[in-house]
Amino acid sequence: MNLPKIIITDIDGVWTDGGMYYDQSGNEWKKFNTSDSAGVLWCRFLEIPVVIVTGEDTEIVRRRAQKLKIEHAFHGIKDKVQTVDKLLQELKFSWEEVAFIGDDINDYHMLKKVGFSCCPANSPSYIKSIVDHVVDVKGGDGAFRAFVEHIMVSTGNMEKVLEKYLSNSTSKLNQ
Repeated sequence: MNLPKIIITDIDGVWTDGGMYYDQSGNEWKKFNTSDSAGVLWCRFLEIPVVIVTGEDTEIVRRRAQKLKIEHAFHGIKDKVQTVDKLLQELKFSWEEVAFIGDDINDYHMLKKVGFSCCPANSPSYIKSIVDHVVDVKGGDGAFRAFVEHIMVSTGNMEKVLEKYLSNSTSKLNQ
């Protein structure tokens, strides 16, 4: 496996458990697992952009992306392939240089198109059957981090990012 030039992620069902929580006043809640921030940090150490492409359009996801300083975040996207194609042209990357993690039918075309595809352990069997790798954790339980860890280990970069993290006293995983 080659180190991808860009890492793209879905949110609901990957960074979250896919649930949508509503209170009596109509407020929507999502639970993020802070361990996923390590994956973002490790990508940053290797200068690999992380991109969010999600069908949902919520302030919650915008705030999470801002907190993690994710520059490219696309919300309310119905055609993920078209959106990513435009971004790849702008950044001068090919589909083969993309690693993507998604969890369900709305990610199907992206998972089939990228150079390296992955899904969480609780994805439907028809998604598991088309990806290159299934992480051993469910969406919302650190699936994005597990995805990035798999890439780092498979490409021989895990030790490098760990050394960089341990030598950088300003690094924060729990963002």
